[in-house]
Amino acid sequence: MWLRLRQIAGVAAKLKPTEDELIDVLGIEVCYRDPNIDYFGLENALFPIGNQLLEVVAPIQENTAGGRYLDRRSGDGGYMVITQCDDHPPRRRRVNELGIRIVHDTSSDQFINMQLHPRDTGGTFFEIDQQLGEGALDHDGPWHPAGPDWKAGRRLERVSGVKAAEVQCDDPEGVARCWSEVAETDLEISDGAFLLALENAVVRFVSCTDGRPEGLGGIDLEVVDRDAILEAAERRGRISGENQVYLCGMRMNV
Repeated sequence: MWLRLRQIAGVAAKLKPTEDELIDVLGIEVCYRDPNIDYFGLENALFPIGNQLLEVVAPIQENTAGGRYLDRRSGDGGYMVITQCDDHPPRRRRVNELGIRIVHDTSSDQFINMQLHPRDTGGTFFEIDQQLGEGALDHDGPWHPAGPDWKAGRRLERVSGVKAAEVQCDDPEGVARCWSEVAETDLEISDGAFLLALENAVVRFVSCTDGRPEGLGGIDLEVVDRDAILEAAERRGRISGENQVYLCGMRMNV
């Protein structure tokens, strides 16, 4: 069995300005907007990054889960680490064995979805999904949340993948061990951080050091044109460190 990092979700107070910054700085384009996400009181945009996706959601009404998350983390930020698996039933059995609550789940002939409760896993939302049907296991294969033709929106001039997600926690070791138990994958330790290796990326668990509470603090990007990214980020005042930009409330290491 494998787990693959397929999608990162962030949440923003306003979608359009965040979308404009991502397009300008990372050189990516919107491939899909889910017409059914308004059921949750949200709007969204999805951007291909290589064969992975970056999603931004924003509340369009009061008292939504996304809005409460914005309040809890005092602004825009990372929201979900979304993984793809090759065999969902054993993953669900494992979650049930561990007594972890499921916040939301759906199942169809195309897609199986399972969001885990962050109060049980710690850190941020951990989601395990399975794509079904022709080409489902391919790295470049279909991905139901990204619409019928996500590859048509792919731009590779500046970024080509997401190679790490950084989850900041009050107890990095405890949260990392919980995620490790769910994923049934051993942890590694590097430079004082706990690492959970997925098939195509790592999840890195670190302490909260930016004055914000637990959450998805950042991502590491596979870059093609670092200079163009940093130049665009500097114009917008979005440089946050050496080879690092700050977009949608996330540190993006380039």
